Amino acid sequence: MKLYFFAALMGTLFLPSLIWAGETTSDQTYIPSEEIKKSQREFAADRFGIFIHWGIYSMFGQGEWYLNYGPRADEYAKAAKGFYPADFNADQWAKAIKDSGARYICFTSRHHDGFSMWHTRQSDYNIVDATPFKRDVIKELSDACRDNDLKLHLYYSHIDWTRPDYPRGRTGHTPDLDSLNYDWKGYRRFMDNQLTELLTNYGPIRCIWFDGWWDHDEDKTPFDWELPSQYALVHKLQPGCLIGNNHHQNIFPGEDIQIFERDRPGENTAGYSTQDISLLPLETCNTMNGMWGYKIVDTNYKDTRTLIHYLVRTAGQGANLLLNIGPQPNGELPAVALDRLRDIGEWMRKYGETIYSTDGSLFKADWGTSTRLPGRTFIHILSPQSTEIFIPGYTSVKDAFRYGIPDEKVAYTVGQDGVTLHLPSIPEDIDYIVELSHN
Repeated sequence: MKLYFFAALMGTLFLPSLIWAGETTSDQTYIPSEEIKKSQREFAADRFGIFIHWGIYSMFGQGEWYLNYGPRADEYAKAAKGFYPADFNADQWAKAIKDSGARYICFTSRHHDGFSMWHTRQSDYNIVDATPFKRDVIKELSDACRDNDLKLHLYYSHIDWTRPDYPRGRTGHTPDLDSLNYDWKGYRRFMDNQLTELLTNYGPIRCIWFDGWWDHDEDKTPFDWELPSQYALVHKLQPGCLIGNNHHQNIFPGEDIQIFERDRPGENTAGYSTQDISLLPLETCNTMNGMWGYKIVDTNYKDTRTLIHYLVRTAGQGANLLLNIGPQPNGELPAVALDRLRDIGEWMRKYGETIYSTDGSLFKADWGTSTRLPGRTFIHILSPQSTEIFIPGYTSVKDAFRYGIPDEKVAYTVGQDGVTLHLPSIPEDIDYIVELSHN
């Protein structure tokens, strides 16, 4: 297996790029299959995906954690009888996401409230049996992804705030359920049967995206989730299906990608990302506004410039961006989210080559970042404070020009420690990209 390592340059910060290996853990207990390695390569090349948080919680307009904040589980579940997303159109979703430049969708098959968005046989608490809608959303979304050349990932929560057999942890202490009365073996069997359905009946699933491990604090309520056997089940059912787990810990054996929540690798502004950066393909998930699920008062969407900068900086750190949208209860993607998708798509059609399949930067800079293809480096100037842009480590530059315009040369001087670009003025572009060609 080819392994990419980069040395620190002239004392500058070393950042991860598209680096991963056949041996994914320190104890070497998990060796990924050739099918997994192929999926890892495809995933790492995609660089951009869309997260979808959608369930009956959208009806309350309070976000996906509404059940955690006081309602009885049995009263909450009654909302399913009124869930009729008449405007849901999987093909329209897929087309809008495809046009944004994203290459995959990660959809919440079952969130912490336990409601299943497919026709599961393991419980009547699902989109077909419990609602008047009677349609299998994941089946329709799977078909739409296939028709629009998008890969499908499925989020699956280890938590269930409505099932009495779930071993309660820190969250979801609804007043009608006894936290001491649980059946782990029965609950585990329920989850494995659901995962078997998802990986058997819905076509190729490129990734199972687990969440909820953190519900049991390692110090206060330690709990053995028995992950190795569950991971083995996923890999047996679909040998090319990647496993990621949003546990905020260092990588566990059997995992194929590493997830960071609300922060890029190596950052921890949100307080979730204390883990080491592994050699696996990396992904950071973040929201367009504030919440993951639909919240009626959360209209503070990040502007297009901010979102494109986040995408570019994430690629510059050798990672994928999984950008979230919370659909409305009627099944539509919010209008502002659609506007952002269109804006990002317009930018990606011009500059996607500098994002897809690239390696990350060899340095860290306040003014921006870089991405790389063999023999080519794309300098993404995002927040310049000067016309002089110093790029450490590059001492064999052959040419520098405005990306896509080879005749628009950019002046530069090469020093012992790197190259300095001399811009004619401080650019105001969302992303002023200079291409360097080098040996």
